[in-house]
Amino acid sequence: MKLREIAHSRTGDKGDLSCISLIVYNLADYELVKNFVTAERVAELYSSLTKGTVTRYELPQLGALNFVLTSALGGGVTRSLALDSHGKCLGSVLLDLDVP
Repeated sequence: MKLREIAHSRTGDKGDLSCISLIVYNLADYELVKNFVTAERVAELYSSLTKGTVTRYELPQLGALNFVLTSALGGGVTRSLALDSHGKCLGSVLLDLDVP
């Protein structure tokens, strides 16, 4: 099953940082998502894009994880030549992961 079947995502940017939140629809799925979607797995998924670190923050009360990707937006909105300089489509990439 795809991660999008049990969670949704929101993205934001601040300079050259991309913040990707992952929120489960049902709190019962939070532990599965927390155990499966690690900072290492996210770093691997975005390895061709992110030149810095990936840090994961856990928000169990909300059933959410927040990932902060540094050096991920080609210098930021005013410097990037990328088509999606805000990184809004990055959440969709994460939601395409296969979950066991």
